[in-house]
Amino acid sequence: MAQAQIDIRVLSSLSQITAEDWDACACPEAVDGGRPLDPFTTHRFLNALEESGSVGPGTGWQPQYLTAYQEGRLIACAPLYAKGHSQGEYIFDHNWAHAYEQAGGHYYPKLQIAVPFTPATGRRFLVRPGFDGIGHSALLQGAVQLAADNNLSSLHVTFCTQDEARLGEEMGLMLRTTQQFHWQNDGYADFEAFMRALSSRKRKNIRKERMQAQCFGGEIRVYQGEDLRPEHWDAFWDFYQDTGARKWGSPYLTRQFFDIAHRTMADDIALILAGRNGRYVAGALNFIGRKTLYGRYWGCVEQHPCLHFELCYYQAIELAIALGLDRAEAGAQGEHKLARGYMPCQTHSLHWIGDPGFAGAVGRYLEAERAATEEEIEILTDYGPFRKAHVEEQE
Repeated sequence: MAQAQIDIRVLSSLSQITAEDWDACACPEAVDGGRPLDPFTTHRFLNALEESGSVGPGTGWQPQYLTAYQEGRLIACAPLYAKGHSQGEYIFDHNWAHAYEQAGGHYYPKLQIAVPFTPATGRRFLVRPGFDGIGHSALLQGAVQLAADNNLSSLHVTFCTQDEARLGEEMGLMLRTTQQFHWQNDGYADFEAFMRALSSRKRKNIRKERMQAQCFGGEIRVYQGEDLRPEHWDAFWDFYQDTGARKWGSPYLTRQFFDIAHRTMADDIALILAGRNGRYVAGALNFIGRKTLYGRYWGCVEQHPCLHFELCYYQAIELAIALGLDRAEAGAQGEHKLARGYMPCQTHSLHWIGDPGFAGAVGRYLEAERAATEEEIEILTDYGPFRKAHVEEQE
């Protein structure tokens, strides 16, 4: 029996698709009302980016949502964007762009399957259950064809899952391996149980840092769900602007994004705020997945010793344990996380480049980079903060 034809469509806005249809592919595990594995590919998160103007005209992130239909039914979709730059991706290809344009080519626009401004591993090829093989293939082939038909330099799939990376490599895309630092919950009953797994020297250092952080003279609280208030977002916006100005030149997210997130995503959020004398002085924004706590943004209006470590790392560990989560992720980069219990692990991306010669050069670079990354992870793991006996128990 002949297989029904797959119809590939590109949508310029999520308003062209219902949240029910999109989420049936993006987070089928949440159909019973539970949490999605991660909230970042849900209709509500991506729509908040679009509705707030954080993506769209003038941002360099132009939505081109990729959808696959069979007999009029959505079977797969992907958050695809036409990119006019390489900002907000965290899998850096600036050197590729420079080399390509030095050789006379036009690297931008390019296509990117990603969650904007979000270096968190998750599914990028969102497939309705029962359509796994055909859905993945349709989306990947459709994205490559879209890039080729429009004479675009490249297609990139960033922070995809390991299974998606394997499938993409089998279909001819180039694999890139990079590194982040994640905290793993080894069934700890509380923070002290985690501390007992560390070497004595690391335990002392963490206790010292936590004591220093508390010397800012105020109170640290976690706000979730109905406890979140508009004034919390007013304070966090000041923190976010300060961090964005120092790191990126200007913030990626608009003020309206946080208002929309407050309205539509409060149950997905844990906002950790440090306040003193009726004024918030620092904060860290986390998103809650089914198994993972995702640390996303930090900022402050006052500098206090170790307050960053407390809000971003130690409070996140305590919250992950309290919520029964498997891990806490603290975003991109940062070897300083190692001493705080966040261990190195691989992240993956896929790349297609239209020019065969340039693709060959990039492929050789990725092969060397992959070997270097694997070696670095092995070395850093040996320098981890855990007691030797604890490490041996995990092996």
